Amino acid sequence: QVRLVESGGGLVQAGGSLRLSCAASGRSLSRNVMGWFRQAPGKEREFVAAINWSSRTYFADSVKGRFTISRDNAKNTVYLQMNSLKPEDTAVYYCAADRQLSGSVAVTATRYDYWGQGTQVTVSS
Repeated sequence: QVRLVESGGGLVQAGGSLRLSCAASGRSLSRNVMGWFRQAPGKEREFVAAINWSSRTYFADSVKGRFTISRDNAKNTVYLQMNSLKPEDTAVYYCAADRQLSGSVAVTATRYDYWGQGTQVTVSS
């Protein structure tokens, strides 16, 4: 059974940075697409970023140029580096994994099979 555990969330002032980590256990996810989503109160869960098995990256327009996603397959961990944070980035951030090997990246949450419990990111103005 695959388990994803996020960490690194917290409270930060606008313009600041945070790095989220998503540690996977149960099996290696080195050949799986990994993604980050977020959900703000009263809003739907939205795509933030994803990385495929060859480390090609994809970003939502709202975070392009500010966020980066990376993976360390030796640690079975995916990271989301968030810079120049804005109050509108405030949300619970979720890590997700697609169970398909070498699959294509998807921006819809329903394409992902495994989810973490989420970590809160709050950006104050």
